[in-house]
Amino acid sequence: MVEPRVERLAHSEANARRMAIIESRFGASGEPLSKPGRVLVGEGVLTKLCRKKAKARQFFLFNDILVYGSIITKKKYSRQHIIPLEDVNIVPLDDDGAWKNGWQIISPKKSFSVFAASSTEKNEWVAHMKKCITDIQAKKSGREQEKKPAAVWVPDSDASICMCCLKTKFNALVRKHHCRKCGNVVCGTCSTKRFILPDIATKALRVCDTCYKDLILPVSQDQGAVGLPPSTFASQLNNTGTRPKQSDQMANYGSSDEDDDDEIPAVQNGHRTFYEGFNSDGEEEGDYSTVY
Repeated sequence: MVEPRVERLAHSEANARRMAIIESRFGASGEPLSKPGRVLVGEGVLTKLCRKKAKARQFFLFNDILVYGSIITKKKYSRQHIIPLEDVNIVPLDDDGAWKNGWQIISPKKSFSVFAASSTEKNEWVAHMKKCITDIQAKKSGREQEKKPAAVWVPDSDASICMCCLKTKFNALVRKHHCRKCGNVVCGTCSTKRFILPDIATKALRVCDTCYKDLILPVSQDQGAVGLPPSTFASQLNNTGTRPKQSDQMANYGSSDEDDDDEIPAVQNGHRTFYEGFNSDGEEEGDYSTVY
């Protein structure tokens, strides 16, 4: 059953207009966001802990998805990411020195930490996200298989040596890489393999040797147990095998943090807007003209 507030806003001109504005600000590279029954719940700027440093990102919370992107200007964004809320889990983080008002967004597709400018802002975001997640999960069939969440990447600054072999020291000549399966920082020698992680991407992704062994074992067992055609098994192995050295030097960080090259700094003073009918305290908030 659709909630009255969602039903009302889903058919409003203001909701349609806002989604059209958001689509236009991501440009041709962004995916269409308009969908029957989809409602914009709120938006704002949060600090996302990326691979190299913390950076400001524009977030849009809908009743079924979370969208975020890099900030080019106040009215232009790039590198759009869409995370379905049905498999999202919110994990609050304790304040730790300069890192305050944070929580983790855990999902099969992507997992990461974000930080708000104040505890009040954090509480509002978390309350609204949890409400949306609860509503959409209530509609799911109990027979659906639960997906495994993607790992939260360990920041580069937290690793001075390879977390796989525990020997290789990182320096200007020895690059840091991230395993897409466990999120650990590893050296190139310990991450020469690739494996298809279907919940994250359709292409084979970099994994460390430890995770590769864990991943390839079920594939080998399946091949023997159900008699997969040799071509099927060989195809999976080809996608997970060692790649050419030249390609290793040119490897990107695509499936985990495509927005890492962007140098927009983290925000000091955040801003968020949650729209009418979505106040986590039960009171009505501003209408769709609050920001734009």
